[in-house]
Amino acid sequence: MSSVLSHNKDQPRVRKTLSDSSTSSTASTKSQKHEKLSRLSSSGSSDVSNDSSTNHAESYFLRRENRLSARKKAEEESANNDYKKMYEKALATNHRLKSRLETSKQELAMIQDQLLRTQKGRAEDCSSNMLETEKKESWSIKKRITDLEEQLKVKAELNMENQRLKDENGALIRVITKLSK
Repeated sequence: MSSVLSHNKDQPRVRKTLSDSSTSSTASTKSQKHEKLSRLSSSGSSDVSNDSSTNHAESYFLRRENRLSARKKAEEESANNDYKKMYEKALATNHRLKSRLETSKQELAMIQDQLLRTQKGRAEDCSSNMLETEKKESWSIKKRITDLEEQLKVKAELNMENQRLKDENGALIRVITKLSK
């Protein structure tokens, strides 16, 4: 630790450490200053020596107060810098998390689009499959209809042939009955 020498012409030199001086408050330093000034003025020395010792004591106390205030400012600045660093770190973390959230949202949108497309594709596949099955059913039904129409034509021809044969058979039976009489 650094030390400060205080001395007056009338008083012996006293060595004080800065830590001792920094612990006292500014109010107590002012009262000590006032006491020392009053002691200096009450000592029987001349006005010139009194003024120089007073000036010396005042300058000493001013320097001391300046050092203390500078130290306090430095401590406050370091505390502010700590808060500033913490704030900047929090901002960086926030920015990183926001970008990750945005990319996740974009991925989600892409996946939802893919899902919709595949569902539509399946619906189209189902509808195309249904169309194919309907076409097959329609083709098989048409084929069956044509087959039935052919059978109907054949049946009609057979019915006509059967009727013709019945008519011939009836005519032959009449001819035979007339011949046998």
